[in-house]
Amino acid sequence: MADPNDFLDDPEAAEAEAYADEMEEIDEGELALEEVMQERDQYKDRLMRALADAENARKRSDKDRREAENYGGSKLARDMLSVYDNMKRALESATEEQREVSGPLLEGVDLTMRELLSVFKKHGMEVIAPEVGDRFDPKVHQAMFEAPVPATKAGDIIQVAAEGFMLHDRLLRPAQVGVSSTPA
Repeated sequence: MADPNDFLDDPEAAEAEAYADEMEEIDEGELALEEVMQERDQYKDRLMRALADAENARKRSDKDRREAENYGGSKLARDMLSVYDNMKRALESATEEQREVSGPLLEGVDLTMRELLSVFKKHGMEVIAPEVGDRFDPKVHQAMFEAPVPATKAGDIIQVAAEGFMLHDRLLRPAQVGVSSTPA
């Protein structure tokens, strides 16, 4: 830095020195401004990431809540299927003679089974009821056995052992079926 007394004689030199000092202050101010702007941009980026994380967390929690509502009772629902199966077997095994003698009792069992199906439907459970002659679908059917049966094609359902159930869009229990192995 020059001695200030040197500039007393030269006004242009004094002006140049003042200008240089001013430029240093401007450069330092610009640097400080750039630093502040970079820091601002970093905070803005952090804020945007935090907002995105919060939105993703909200969506995940909504999805988890919906799944808990829809599938939280799947163990109970699966356990209730044996009750349905037993009631269905009881109604199917009743002979005409038993129906005449125990008509009101069997009617009560039938009404109870209808109510059970109504409760299933209310909670998103749907019966998978394949018919003999339908095509085997491994997504919703479980092959319990294969047998060659005349007048059928391979992959045709030849017997229904138990109905299956869906819980909303998930398979709760596949329908248990016998499948034809007769070649086409």
